[in-house]
Amino acid sequence: MTSINAASYLTIAPFLVLVVTGMAVLMVDLFLPRDRKGSLVALSIIGVLVSSGFVFDDWGKNYTGFAGTLTADQFALLFQLVLLIVTALGVLLSERYIQQKGINHGEYYALLLFSASGGMLMAASRELLLTFVGLEILSIALYILSGFARTEERSEEAAIKYFLLGAFSSGFFLYGIALIYGGTGTTLLTAMHPDKLNNAYSVAGVGLLLVGLCFKAAIVPFHSWTPDVYQGAPTSVTAFMSAGAKVGAFSALIRVLTVFLPVSIVWHDIVWLLAAATMIVGNVVAVLQTDVKRMLAYSSIAHAGYILVGVLAANAAGQSAVLFYMLVYTFMNLGAFGILILLGKTGKEFNSVRDLQGLAKTHPWAAAAMAIFMFSLAGIPPAAGFLGKLMLFSAAIQAHLYGLAVVGLLASVVGVFYYLMIVVRMYMTPAEREIGPLANAPLANFAVTVCALVTMLLFFFAEPVIGVFKEGYVTQTVTAALVQPAPQVAVQASAAGTSPVPTSTVVN
Repeated sequence: MTSINAASYLTIAPFLVLVVTGMAVLMVDLFLPRDRKGSLVALSIIGVLVSSGFVFDDWGKNYTGFAGTLTADQFALLFQLVLLIVTALGVLLSERYIQQKGINHGEYYALLLFSASGGMLMAASRELLLTFVGLEILSIALYILSGFARTEERSEEAAIKYFLLGAFSSGFFLYGIALIYGGTGTTLLTAMHPDKLNNAYSVAGVGLLLVGLCFKAAIVPFHSWTPDVYQGAPTSVTAFMSAGAKVGAFSALIRVLTVFLPVSIVWHDIVWLLAAATMIVGNVVAVLQTDVKRMLAYSSIAHAGYILVGVLAANAAGQSAVLFYMLVYTFMNLGAFGILILLGKTGKEFNSVRDLQGLAKTHPWAAAAMAIFMFSLAGIPPAAGFLGKLMLFSAAIQAHLYGLAVVGLLASVVGVFYYLMIVVRMYMTPAEREIGPLANAPLANFAVTVCALVTMLLFFFAEPVIGVFKEGYVTQTVTAALVQPAPQVAVQASAAGTSPVPTSTVVN
């Protein structure tokens, strides 16, 4: 029997803390009245902080555990840290909103924590079956959260659509794993020999893997669920989903493409087309939207295309740009949804573009914060979104992806139109609907303020953050393992103090 060493436990500690916290939330909720759930918010935030402590404790140590299937390398830890930020902001934005919606149940916070733990597992996984487990933990919690407003038909419709399409994509992903195992004899990414990555089984398997991961990241043509689910789900859930699902999907996508991109030009061309189509479709269709949540949904699709540009670059600049952009995207996107949450009242939603008209006169702080988020999403300085796009397109140019960089720049110009349209409506158009005072939500106000400040500060103090993200370059680590035959990988893992790869995992 293979023993489990301390390093194995340290690799799972960050997301295991979230799972335990989620179960604790469910237990504590049994003893709380429905109108007094504030302690669940505090308990959830404590769990996020403790998990963050484990992430920082693992920093720079590059633990590998469970026979090399899980790792706590810098790449995984950075993605996990971004997910923890998403979770903390999601909890803070939700507290008063779910009270007003009449869905103030402890299961809500537990599901947020479980979903985040699934994304963190995906970031740490170097084995396809574990990646699938993480994907399902992330997804199933989001299916439930999408339909959490059980009295609203639109919320239930969103959950059904998301579940049905998500189940199909999961089936593709799992079948892809089976085919890759048939072609390579292993599901461990670092044990896949280059000579076995170009046979028919492996090629078909990777294609099916891309279907599953592209669905979760909202990449065209697997994006059709996004606008309906974003619009129908409770706004606080949409905020969490918009960043959390992307972080988990792209962390897995990078690890998979890191193995398969170097061995075949086919995958390079396919991902090129996916990135170009995603940027174009997301931006062009967003121009036509009159509902802000649907507009941000198509915006989210476009941003998935930008991030895919950095993934395709497959260099240190591209991966650090992806990490930096995911961090910036978290703050600017959750902040924009946070404004919609603050504008909402009991039984009322202010999600139409027209609802934001004249906002600068009645609520100047909310209008200023929303303008910051729109400028950042559009890539206009001095907001951090500008630096993020600059890094992504610069990485593409370094990788000689000139055509894709041009497509991205032109698509971004289209995006500027609908982002600035929101600013124009807020500052230059008289109001058509009385909004009234903002929701009395101190935690949500705090979260939105933090998002606005960080979105601006990351522009001026980006260099140290980017320097840290450059440490998360995963390609060098994986490629070094690829040039060795599978048995030597097992020997190296054993020499590093981790458990050897079991014979059932690698077939020679």
